[in-house]
Amino acid sequence: MPSIRPPVSRRPGWRALRPRGAGSAFAAVALTAVLAVTATACGPTEDDANPNPGVSAGGQGDRDISLPDLDERLKELGIDVDKWKNGEWKDWNRDDWLREAGDFVNPIIEDLWKPERMGEAEEPQKTVPEDVSGDQGVTDPEPQPVQAKGVETPYHENAAPVGKVFFDGPKGSMVCSATVVKDPANPGKSNLVWTAGHCVHAGKDGGWFRNIAFVPSFNDNGVPDSQLKNTPREELMPYGVYWANWASTSKQWISEGSATGGNGAPYDYAVLHVKPEKGSGGKSLEETVGAALPVDFNAPAVNSIESMGAWGYPAAPPYDGAKMFSCVDKPGRLSLSSSQPTMYRIGCTMTGGSSGGGWFANGSDGKPALVSNTSIGPVTATWLAGPHLGPEAKGMFDEVSRKFAGE
Repeated sequence: MPSIRPPVSRRPGWRALRPRGAGSAFAAVALTAVLAVTATACGPTEDDANPNPGVSAGGQGDRDISLPDLDERLKELGIDVDKWKNGEWKDWNRDDWLREAGDFVNPIIEDLWKPERMGEAEEPQKTVPEDVSGDQGVTDPEPQPVQAKGVETPYHENAAPVGKVFFDGPKGSMVCSATVVKDPANPGKSNLVWTAGHCVHAGKDGGWFRNIAFVPSFNDNGVPDSQLKNTPREELMPYGVYWANWASTSKQWISEGSATGGNGAPYDYAVLHVKPEKGSGGKSLEETVGAALPVDFNAPAVNSIESMGAWGYPAAPPYDGAKMFSCVDKPGRLSLSSSQPTMYRIGCTMTGGSSGGGWFANGSDGKPALVSNTSIGPVTATWLAGPHLGPEAKGMFDEVSRKFAGE
């Protein structure tokens, strides 16, 4: 997929986690605890679900919070929703590729993301060179690799806000990672998901990807990839499939993001507003999964963060994309350009597919929060880097939150 992505490595050996001291160990426990479902959380069941399938984007369902004139909007963009659902979305004519911020459309195609199709989705192939130049800004020494650790199962109890994103691009189906985040306009009832910009938009050489869907607690019991096709749906997708009915990324990613190097990486973030493919019984995504993380747009300086953790579904070897992993490390700084924000960097062996996965640390108020997301890493798969979420990220997020206020 033509965009910035985390590392894909083909080397046979992987370096083990090195001791980091008691402070990091304590922080790792705290970070893991905040992801767990609270005592009042809903379990992975559809018993309360509406027995009738959800209405597609542009329909007239009572919970349909997409644009009320979506059908007309699709027509304006030259899209026949029926033809789109019947396969017209596969036409990637560059002249017709929807690109601008207001062009995003993502009609629900019910049952498109079946287990077989999910298993065929590939990890992103974009990496950055091992020797990333940082001499124009503030860059700390390259961190030692931290071996990614498997997250305890079931995921809905140990990493409730984390899930997997599926989407289609010109070269086929792709996967990323994402996190359910709190919505200030809808306290306790968020339908917002945080991921990377390159998981929703191709950057300067393309436009919006298609059929973008989020699956929280994907593969809840962590079975191997070879067993996914035989895994019951309620275990593979315990909370169902959520389609993005709105997506937003930074204008910098749209104008600068590219398939090579680190172009646009300091602004490589996105937020999705989602709705269930099928009925949710009137519950929001946050209520359904039982947890969501606040986003901190004023995180402490790197030197005051003792520990930061990244969660995701790495899909390139030696990983298979079926299981959730995490890395926890003391962060450093990576500068790709003196004119752009310095990025966070941690040691981590996660590979492609972990793109967009949330980075968690104690925020400016001392409480755990999402402070970044996986963006880039080297071909050697020894570290990951994520953007600092500043004013541009907050403006993007607040706009989506206001758009769906009260829904």
